[in-house]
Amino acid sequence: MRDKVEAVLDEIRPNLMADGGNVQLIDVSNGVVKVKLTGACGGCPMASMTLRHGIERALKEKISDIKEVIAV
Repeated sequence: MRDKVEAVLDEIRPNLMADGGNVQLIDVSNGVVKVKLTGACGGCPMASMTLRHGIERALKEKISDIKEVIAV
C-alpha cells in the first residue's frame, strides 16, 4: 500500500513544488495516511485545503482503501 500512496504523491508533487512546497509520506496504516507538508506548504495558511482537497482527494480517487489523510 505504501508504494501505491507514494506513486500518487509523486503525481501531486510537481504542483506542490511549483509553489515552493512538497509532501513527505510518514506512515500508512489501516487506511490512514500520515504526511508532512514541507517547504512553503509547511506554513501556508492554505495547507489544510491542499491536504483535504488536493492530496486526500487524489489518494481516495486512486486507492479505494484510503479513509483519511492527516498532517503530522
